[in-house]
Amino acid sequence: MSKTDWKAEAKALKKKLKKKVATLTAQLEEAAETAKDRAEDLAEAAVAAVTKAVKPVSPLAPAAFPVLPVIKGAAFSAVGAGIKYQNRRDVMLVSLCPGTTVAGVFTRSSTRSGCVRDCQEKLAMKAPADAGAAIVVNSGNSNAFTGKIGDKAVAEVTDAAATALGLPSSRVFSSSTGVIGEPLPYEKITAVMPELVGGLTEEAIQSAAEAIMTTDTFPKGASAVIEGEGGPIHISGIAKGSGMIAPDMATMLVYIFTDAKISAANLQKMLSRNVDETFNSITVDSDTSTSDTLLLCATGQSAAAEVKATGPVAKAFETALRSVMMDLAHQVVKDGEGATKFVEIRVTGAASAEDALRIGKSIADSPLVKTALAGQDPNWGRIVAAIGKSGAAADRDKLRITFGDLVVAEKGWRNPDYREEDGAAYFRRSELVIGVDLGMGRAKRSIWTCDLTSRYIEINADYRS
Repeated sequence: MSKTDWKAEAKALKKKLKKKVATLTAQLEEAAETAKDRAEDLAEAAVAAVTKAVKPVSPLAPAAFPVLPVIKGAAFSAVGAGIKYQNRRDVMLVSLCPGTTVAGVFTRSSTRSGCVRDCQEKLAMKAPADAGAAIVVNSGNSNAFTGKIGDKAVAEVTDAAATALGLPSSRVFSSSTGVIGEPLPYEKITAVMPELVGGLTEEAIQSAAEAIMTTDTFPKGASAVIEGEGGPIHISGIAKGSGMIAPDMATMLVYIFTDAKISAANLQKMLSRNVDETFNSITVDSDTSTSDTLLLCATGQSAAAEVKATGPVAKAFETALRSVMMDLAHQVVKDGEGATKFVEIRVTGAASAEDALRIGKSIADSPLVKTALAGQDPNWGRIVAAIGKSGAAADRDKLRITFGDLVVAEKGWRNPDYREEDGAAYFRRSELVIGVDLGMGRAKRSIWTCDLTSRYIEINADYRS
């Protein structure tokens, strides 16, 4: 081979190798990019799975579940039945001693669940003076809009508890919370009834609170103690609620227990008097649940004398009861799905109580107001719009809007001393008070709400998956 031929062949080989190297390099770069994309996809999936499995706790949550006083005559237990959730408690049982009186308030929803209707029917019955009582609650399935199958599920669960505890079925109350429209697998609850009964103890109220959670990020509890005639009277309550919160008489699921001696009639009157300005004054998303239930049970085991309808002790007891109800109601809002702000809409100077409520709810339920809260944007024009759309009596020139101590607008215009940066700084707080004085009368009302964040959408978009 001549030198010229050798050079030509070497040049051709070099060109061929360069082309091969370029092809291999491109293939490697493509493979690396694909691997990178795949790794990113896997990482996102892993983060999503962990986020779904381990729910972040609301930033507004209390530091810990409170220490609640033992209510003599009330015993609690909670177990996992696997109704929807795995590896967690999802059924709780409360056993109440003979002589317990029970009061309740429930949703007025026309599509209320079988459990709600059953509780209402049983409370309307005259209970024997020495009758005990029980409450069974499951999470993961609301047993709502399930027809006759749902009614059968209620009967099976309450009958099983009645048999296990030696009670008449008319004294066993039940609640279910979770997905609507799916038959409740009641046999899973009846199967764990022996375990529930065997685990009853006066100290397990926190476990009961945890078992009734759905999208809640923390269990909710509150208590109060007053001095009765002859001894202390204790009140302890638990609640669940995070989304579908716009109560229409009570809220979500709430169970309050006291060792007071008090008649069912007086207990019911005190409960009913305090519902509107506590549980009926909160909203997360303007949706009323099919399952809202609040039961108040008095075991009569305190050494104190009976709480009568009137008198200093009656007044102190009702005040304490109201404080527990208000505490639990506020905790529900602070656990609003995706909430980062706890907000009081404080309406004053309304022409009527109805107008005060209408305006408070119009502001609290406004998506525009709630997203402004989430974005820490003091957009007070959205509050003006919410007042105007409410249908309540209002006069532009009498209206006064405040953010905490900041006077934002009055006399038909923005306050000349108000600075937007001051409003923005105030909206960075986690707890806010938006004041609206209508200058029309003397009626007032406070409504408590939270902001609306992207997390709310994520939770509800994935609720059934």
